[in-house]
Amino acid sequence: MKIKTEFPHKIQTIKHIWIPMPDGCRLAARIWLPENAEQQPVPAILEYIPYRKNDGTALRDSLYHPYFAGHGYAAMRVDMRGSGDSEGVMLDEYLQQELDDAVSVMAWLAEQSWCDGSVGMMGKSWGGFNSLQVAALQPPELKAIITVCSSDDRYADDVHYKGGCVLSTDMLGWSTTMLAWNARPPDPTVLGESWRDRWLERLEQTP
Repeated sequence: MKIKTEFPHKIQTIKHIWIPMPDGCRLAARIWLPENAEQQPVPAILEYIPYRKNDGTALRDSLYHPYFAGHGYAAMRVDMRGSGDSEGVMLDEYLQQELDDAVSVMAWLAEQSWCDGSVGMMGKSWGGFNSLQVAALQPPELKAIITVCSSDDRYADDVHYKGGCVLSTDMLGWSTTMLAWNARPPDPTVLGESWRDRWLERLEQTP
């Protein structure tokens, strides 16, 4: 596989930044930017998933988010509430809280000095589903989405249902996979001395 490393724009990486939510919870994010974005603000691309930016998707992220930044976009990868290094607890998938947080993230993005106010959202599977659901809310900052391996009818075509029938292959498999992902601790280098308390809170409150 050939990996492209030379782009029209030089890249700046912000390895960790906190994004505050209206209720005080903070979401953890990583950002890739063109180096001159402060002088020439750019559109932003948001990927918003629960798969741990610091380890779970770190290699994958390092391959294509820099590509976006190198071509004139701010690319941001956010750990959803209750996942990875983000605060809070994840109670289920596609809850209203998840979508509200995404809208708040977009509003935060649009206000940054390096962003021109336009935000796109992208994702595959979970990130594709929530991109569609957030687009239905029509936040003013959202200008486009790219969604892959997803559907606007989860009852007809989803990892849990097909044609209205429950898929038994994923009834236990997927739920235990997500429990395993979220049973892992946040990164102590990001959360500092509070990492253990945050981890225990997540373990004790996860359904």
